[in-house]
Amino acid sequence: MAAIPQSYRDLFDKKSFAHIATIGSDGTPQVTPVWVDYDGTHIRFNTARGRVKTKNLERNPRVALSVQDPENPYRYVQVKGRVTEMTEKGADEHIDALAKKYLGQDRYPHRRPGEVRVTVKVTPEKIQSMG
Repeated sequence: MAAIPQSYRDLFDKKSFAHIATIGSDGTPQVTPVWVDYDGTHIRFNTARGRVKTKNLERNPRVALSVQDPENPYRYVQVKGRVTEMTEKGADEHIDALAKKYLGQDRYPHRRPGEVRVTVKVTPEKIQSMG
């Protein structure tokens, strides 16, 4: 396990999007921008059951992601790692916390009826930074 360097942890406090790459059933990469945070051990993002990235991660937990500084596009961190947990427990609260960070709203406004939220925890294995 690798830790995000202290000098880049601010990227996870800003409204920085992460681009998450998962591996599809045909072996090709699939990339999605997501809201992200860092709990000191895991990079976390939130999604819903049944989406492509959720299905990809259930089949293959390996991911790559990059987080770019919104104030300086030449400063970023790239992470390769594994999803070590996908949980529904606390996922509604997590997406609401991300909505507060990214939208300034107390609740995530794009919920769909019957949607089941999932918090995805990525354990970093290799980290590269620039800028």
